[in-house]
Amino acid sequence: MGFFSKINLYCLSVLLLFNHAIAQSDEQKFFAFKDGESLQYLVHFGFIDGGYAMLKLTAFDMNGGKYFHAIASGYSTGITDKLFKVRDVYETYVDMETMLPVKAVRNIQEDTYKYYDEVLFNRKENAVISKRKGKVSVPERTMDILSAVYYARNNHFKNLNQGDIITLETYFDDGMFTLQIRYKGTETIKSNFGKINCLKFSPVVEPGRIFDTQDDVTIWISNDNNFLPVRIQFDLFVGSIKADLVKYDNLKYNFAVNKK
Repeated sequence: MGFFSKINLYCLSVLLLFNHAIAQSDEQKFFAFKDGESLQYLVHFGFIDGGYAMLKLTAFDMNGGKYFHAIASGYSTGITDKLFKVRDVYETYVDMETMLPVKAVRNIQEDTYKYYDEVLFNRKENAVISKRKGKVSVPERTMDILSAVYYARNNHFKNLNQGDIITLETYFDDGMFTLQIRYKGTETIKSNFGKINCLKFSPVVEPGRIFDTQDDVTIWISNDNNFLPVRIQFDLFVGSIKADLVKYDNLKYNFAVNKK
């Protein structure tokens, strides 16, 4: 997996991961999202705007069941697009009753590197059927990277203590990938919308190839009922890359921002 493929993995996996549900009860299941939710992020290297990432959600009915289709896409712009063109798309189709995926698509185009795969999930046999790898045995309740983050929205991040680590198992890049996220407390940051009180997280990454330490990726999440990712920062050997929330639409709950 190339340099930008690995960056996109961490970026797309955390952009939605922290938008979790605020409550569940015996009578009704609550979701932190709704049909039509849309988020847009500006990716930049210091003062250089490198591109955008978008997340869109659509609900639909099929064969008597309720599902949602999520799309995460990223593309380069400006001088970055001329030097290294990026056109990445991730898709997942999820059963809203179980919050488990039935199908996932990954379509990557980064300069000369291309990758395409479609994955079907067989729950009865604990297997995935991949266009690239065929049938592969996986652990029970394995998800793709996008469905995992939606699942986390409704099932994780309650009653966390500083230092807690959340672990999610996903099928990604022709094999199993364990996503681990460490909670680091709260912090207020400035954004284009105003000051936002945030929960602070750090995915546990593999040092050596891109990152110096396990804590070189930081995510700031709005400390409100949406738990929206407001900023993601990657500290690399060559400098820092940031993805900032610049536009949102159709949130289920009010976005709590202090504009003073």
